[in-house]
Amino acid sequence: MRKIDQLLTEYGESHQNQTNKLIHWICVPLIFLSIVGLLWSVPSDNLRFVLGTGPFNNWATIALFVTVLYYMRISFPLSIGMAAFSMFCLWSVRLIEMNVALPVWQVSLIIFALAWIGQFYGHKVEGKKPSFFKDLQFLLVGPAWLMHFIYKKLGLRY
Repeated sequence: MRKIDQLLTEYGESHQNQTNKLIHWICVPLIFLSIVGLLWSVPSDNLRFVLGTGPFNNWATIALFVTVLYYMRISFPLSIGMAAFSMFCLWSVRLIEMNVALPVWQVSLIIFALAWIGQFYGHKVEGKKPSFFKDLQFLLVGPAWLMHFIYKKLGLRY
C-alpha cells in the first residue's frame, strides 16, 4: 500500500461521523488559511533582503513551499491541488490585508480559535480523538484527506 493511502486510511478512521466530516470540510481549510495568515504576519524584513520586495515575500510563502514539498513526497498529484489551495490562501490573506480593518494576525487568530473549537466539537460528536494527537504529521494529512475526495469526485488519480 502506498504511503498516501496508509495516511488517508488512518486519518479516515477517526472521521466516520457525517457531522464530524462536515465540520472538517469547513474547519480544516479555515485552520489552514488562518495559519497562512499568522505566518504572513510574522515580520519578514530579513527575507526581503534575500528574496526582494513584494507582498508574497514572507514566511507564509516559504512555509507553504516547504509544505507543498511534503505533499510532493507523499503524492505528487495531490501536491498540485494543495499548491493551488496554498496559492488561494496566500491571495485570500492578501485580500484580508488590503480590505479588512483589523490586522491580518487578529483576523487569523479569531478564525484559528473558532475553527479549532469546531474541530474539537466534531471529534466529541465522533467520539474519537483527533489524529494529530497520535502523530503531528496528521495536521498536514487533514487538508490532503479533503483534497483526495475532490480528486475522487473529479475522477483524478491521487
